[in-house]
Amino acid sequence: MRAVWRGTIGYGAFAIPVKVYGATEENSIPLNQVHKTDGGRIKFRKVCELDNEEVPLEDIAKGYQVPGGDVVMLTEDDFASLPLPNAETIEIHSFVPLDQIDPIYFTKSYYLEPEPQGTKPYVLLVEALKESGKVGIVRVALRQKETLGALRVYDQTLLLDTMLWPDEIRTPDFPFQYEDITVTRGEVRAAVALIDELASDFEPRDYADSYREALETLIQAKIEGSDLLQPTEGVQEAGVDALLASLRNSLLAADKAKAAAQAAKRANERTPQGR
Repeated sequence: MRAVWRGTIGYGAFAIPVKVYGATEENSIPLNQVHKTDGGRIKFRKVCELDNEEVPLEDIAKGYQVPGGDVVMLTEDDFASLPLPNAETIEIHSFVPLDQIDPIYFTKSYYLEPEPQGTKPYVLLVEALKESGKVGIVRVALRQKETLGALRVYDQTLLLDTMLWPDEIRTPDFPFQYEDITVTRGEVRAAVALIDELASDFEPRDYADSYREALETLIQAKIEGSDLLQPTEGVQEAGVDALLASLRNSLLAADKAKAAAQAAKRANERTPQGR
């Protein structure tokens, strides 16, 4: 794994140096958008909507569009001037029970590995969190953006779960919420009985991505059945090669025709006239 961030955990008098790694990965089968006639990869170019010209990376900036259509341009210096007090620190603000945090807040998980000089305070924090049954609520700046997070223990390792800010959670607002819908106590008991019938402990190994497995089987069957399309070279390169080959063939044909004409002329000159 490659570290995505390095800094310290601010914890009372402790400053625990750590490296941060992504804790999850997607195992979906990589599928590309291709031209169905020849299998060539589809490329997307960044084009200016005003002049329809392709824009090189060095000419691309960030901007905020205000009402009316005008754009406020923001430079790298502008972003550098913004306060990011937690740019190098995972700052613990409080400790709370994990069950007080609704999972809707969680976005992404990261493993924290201690630097060699921080191993003992790191292990101490792990044991303290386990015994207390609480998680740390933290602030940290990842990818130039301040983020709320929860620091907890997973498999004897500190895990940082980044979280949404409260104003990023939408409030559900659906018509049925305003309807006067009544369910009987008997209906509730029947539904609870069904839940109890299916109740069990969560075992991750009991679940698999059946769609991905079916897609893998489909792709393998197409490979074994030689249902393959060999992408050719790009249109421009293939066109140039074809043009050069055509020119070479034309020149060879012209040379052969010229040689044949000269041979016929010489033969005519050697033939006596008036016979």
